[in-house]
Amino acid sequence: MTSSAPHLRQASTRTDLIDWGAQPNALEGTSHSTGRLVHKGPNNQPESGIWVCTPGRWRLAIPRDELCHFVAGRATYRSDDGEVIEASAATVVMFPAGWAGECTVHETIRNIYMLA
Repeated sequence: MTSSAPHLRQASTRTDLIDWGAQPNALEGTSHSTGRLVHKGPNNQPESGIWVCTPGRWRLAIPRDELCHFVAGRATYRSDDGEVIEASAATVVMFPAGWAGECTVHETIRNIYMLA
């Protein structure tokens, strides 16, 4: 896709996603990810795309600021300091760089993301 404004149509229902493999750092279940890049800048910054993940629970650490707009599914994010974020369709979350904790996907989630 060559465009001055990279884009993907039908991001909330698109089915031609790429297999991104099993979610690392699993604590429970085997979450599997698929997705599609919209754009990757120099040194991978910024990066934006679609991410879909099946149920399971794992540890995660956010390396850069990440904005997520959830368009389907349901997940719970619990930070190491105990904060709980419930994410479902129509939820937007801005995870700051350095955020660490656990993610539990209850129903396959789909989000549109941007890593700064």
